[in-house]
Amino acid sequence: MADEPNTAAANSGLSDNAAGAIAYVTIIPAIIFLLVEPYNKKQFVRFHAWQCIFLFIACIAVEIILGMIPIVGWIILPFFGLGVLVLVIFLIIKASQGQKLVLPVIGPFAEKQAGA
Repeated sequence: MADEPNTAAANSGLSDNAAGAIAYVTIIPAIIFLLVEPYNKKQFVRFHAWQCIFLFIACIAVEIILGMIPIVGWIILPFFGLGVLVLVIFLIIKASQGQKLVLPVIGPFAEKQAGA
């Protein structure tokens, strides 16, 4: 029970679950949550914010690579974007339920940055 995030924040309007889910909406809330108290003190929110940032960087890199590959890359690119959208929606749902889903490659980096 000690590892579960708080469902209601004491001094703010957002619970840890809501802040973790909002961190995935775009990269901007993720950065804000890393800079603003009390969210930058909460490991659950920091983990989801870092995972969002690393996911964003990885997606940009893959999109650049696919964009440079003629025809085949251009065909795969929309499907990759759709897959990322589905993944982000899944991550939002998991974070709003208070679960910490660690993605295969970038998740351990996010845990390390969050201090997990």
